Amino acid sequence: MMGDFSVGSERPSATRTQHAIRIMVLLDRCGEATIDGDPDSSVRVVRSELRLQAMDFWMRNPDYLADELISQVQSGNLDSSYLTTSSDLLDGAEPDLHWYPMPRWFYGAYEAIDDAVALLETYGLATFRRSGEVGSKSQRNMLFLNEKGAKAVVELEKDPVLSWYTRQAGLVALVAKDTVGSKLKERQYEQATYAGTELGLEIASISDRVRKRLSELGVSAIGGVTGDEA
Repeated sequence: MMGDFSVGSERPSATRTQHAIRIMVLLDRCGEATIDGDPDSSVRVVRSELRLQAMDFWMRNPDYLADELISQVQSGNLDSSYLTTSSDLLDGAEPDLHWYPMPRWFYGAYEAIDDAVALLETYGLATFRRSGEVGSKSQRNMLFLNEKGAKAVVELEKDPVLSWYTRQAGLVALVAKDTVGSKLKERQYEQATYAGTELGLEIASISDRVRKRLSELGVSAIGGVTGDEA
């Protein structure tokens, strides 16, 4: 079982390859289908980097993702089995190996993705486009997953270790749905810890508070149901 996310929080930085894989899988699981006029061979797209950054935050922070799942269960959008999923996100064997905090900047959690996207483009897995006029406020970064990238995700899903990426991105898709990036950021700012982080500093863990929510709902730390609900 993993310990508290916030204890001994010195974490190695994710490699460029890890960043690239995470983005590629998010494009596959959370992107929308491409349309006429999009790059040839592209199959999925996220048309806003703001949305991609918000989803990447949940991908990299299992405690915040677990909290979102709990909220979705309580609002009736997901069934109660996702409470156990939330517990696994906090205390399973793998999540602490994939916890990579993000710093907060003016528009919330943000980390440059240029290097990771360049790597994906080098191997023909994804395509980057920028819409709008240069210097215009409406200019927008769009990330496309290519057919080759989609096939790579299929192979990842078969791997006993790397399939973590597809499972996690699937959960992110459940909570993000097709919500625009600005609204996802608003939801993340509802977390006092997130909102209260000083600019440039890493956003701290909320794992203790999430465990308390689960406990109040009768879910034990290892994913079981406790008390009269067992």
